[in-house]
Amino acid sequence: MKRGNNPFPLFKDFCITNVEKIKFILENKLVQTNEVRRCAYLYPIFCFIYQQTNRPLSLIEIGTSAGLQLLWDHYSYSYESNQIYGNHESFVHLTSKVRGGDIPHNLLSSNPQVNVRLGIDLHISDLTNEEDYLWLKALIWPEHKERFENFEGAVKQLRLNPPNLIEGDGVALLSKVVKDVPDDTTICIFHTHVANQMPSDVKSELIKKVNEIGSYRDVFHIYNNIDDRKLHVDSIINGIIKKNTVGETDGHARWFDWNLSESVPT
Repeated sequence: MKRGNNPFPLFKDFCITNVEKIKFILENKLVQTNEVRRCAYLYPIFCFIYQQTNRPLSLIEIGTSAGLQLLWDHYSYSYESNQIYGNHESFVHLTSKVRGGDIPHNLLSSNPQVNVRLGIDLHISDLTNEEDYLWLKALIWPEHKERFENFEGAVKQLRLNPPNLIEGDGVALLSKVVKDVPDDTTICIFHTHVANQMPSDVKSELIKKVNEIGSYRDVFHIYNNIDDRKLHVDSIINGIIKKNTVGETDGHARWFDWNLSESVPT
């Protein structure tokens, strides 16, 4: 194959020319993405929780990176139709395909109220810092134009509405930060594509802490990659534990299953 038709020689030349810079990046940077479109399945989940509990939500995200998913209520959404949900004035419009069930229109139109949004990460990506911003952007695959557009729009929203981000161990800090959450709100602890990076003992500790919180507060836990790759919504309401499986999701949320229909205990 001619050199002009084969990108590998160009890639090889680039790596050889920039070997010291590449080594520095590999030794000092973390692959820590913040996929905005995952909010396309988080949005209906939080609508579901809000509709069931009829109380403002307090969001706690473990492994928040830059905190872009904490702003899910600042984005707009469409699900294979011209109907737009969420914030119609947003810089971000997310689309996704729903498989294995339909999301009720009245659910998507519920416009949840969020009182607290807190993100915790071992390494916070500060998008007001140019280097952090460029690095997070560089982690998007170059051919994924829509992901770039979503990211840029979400950065604009974040700079207008910065969430509270804490650098530290989300599991270790969980019990402490929950104490500051207003009593008249519903606690929503969530993380997507984070638990796969946790050792099994840390996963167990996380579940234990959520259950401890549920012994004195109503709490929801939204997650994947603890026992399997599916998206789950567990709740503890009035001390009653209920587990729901939402379904499979695409890694970049281009599609997701929807099997969340039953009411939570009241």
